[in-house]
Amino acid sequence: MKLWTLNAAAAALALAATGLAHADTGKLLLTGGVSTIAGSAGGGLTPWAVIGTNATEGEVGASAYLTHAATQDYALTGYGVAVGIHDRVELSLARQDFDASPSIALNGIAPFGITPGQHIKMDVVGVKVRVAGDAVLDSDNWMPQIAVGLEHKRVHPGSLQPVLDFLGTKTNGTDVYVSATKLLLDKGLLLNATLRSTNANQNGLLGFGAAAPGKKSRSLQPEFSVAYLVNKNLAVGAEYRFKPNNLQSLGAAAGLGAALREDDWKDIFIAWAPSKNLSLTLAWVDLGRIVPGITNGRKQTGYYLSAQVAF
Repeated sequence: MKLWTLNAAAAALALAATGLAHADTGKLLLTGGVSTIAGSAGGGLTPWAVIGTNATEGEVGASAYLTHAATQDYALTGYGVAVGIHDRVELSLARQDFDASPSIALNGIAPFGITPGQHIKMDVVGVKVRVAGDAVLDSDNWMPQIAVGLEHKRVHPGSLQPVLDFLGTKTNGTDVYVSATKLLLDKGLLLNATLRSTNANQNGLLGFGAAAPGKKSRSLQPEFSVAYLVNKNLAVGAEYRFKPNNLQSLGAAAGLGAALREDDWKDIFIAWAPSKNLSLTLAWVDLGRIVPGITNGRKQTGYYLSAQVAF
């Protein structure tokens, strides 16, 4: 792991240790979201404007999560920590481990030298700042909570590095986003919209940008979430995340047709918080086609399971 990742982890854990002594009051259950796959607070796939952990104004809190998702051909395990400072700033650190075993089929296209059972690992450092509104205090008016954030990602492709070189992708990049979250407490409803500036391929797992005629530049991608609070401990909802399709044109030019196509992501989830310190999330996910040229064009649907502890 790179030195910057170790330093970020040390800083996050130090702040977390401080936060455990201060975040005593806490937020309303589930109104702070759960941990996304990138480590920030939100749904499973997209960040919300809320600041994670149980810390409120004047407090410092910490959270940690473990996530596993599996589809027909792939699997992803993720874990990380986050620190919430005065319900204003959120710092997060996450690592993803993506089982890319089907990628060995790419050796049939060119001698890439991909090893059996190859995994792709990615580190994500996140920062989010609430700039306006308060989801709970403004729940009786039109004002949403608004936050801006970034996710800096570094991917470690292992023996897939020659493939990324062929695609002309970079192994690090930064997503920038703005989120607006509206909580309608009297209706038990939470609405979120996020606009992301990104050039990540498959969330960064296949690098960032692409050689011509693929897309190298950034694009704006909207993301939407809705959650219904069944009761104070239980929420159900759905997410839809638009994705860039940077690699398809490059694949078509190389005679691969739509083999590198990237589709939007979506899920339907249920989140349960048996206590203020623990939440569990189970979701059905549809990740569309992920390098369909090596999976017979199958859409990748499956499950997502996540556990979070927060203080």
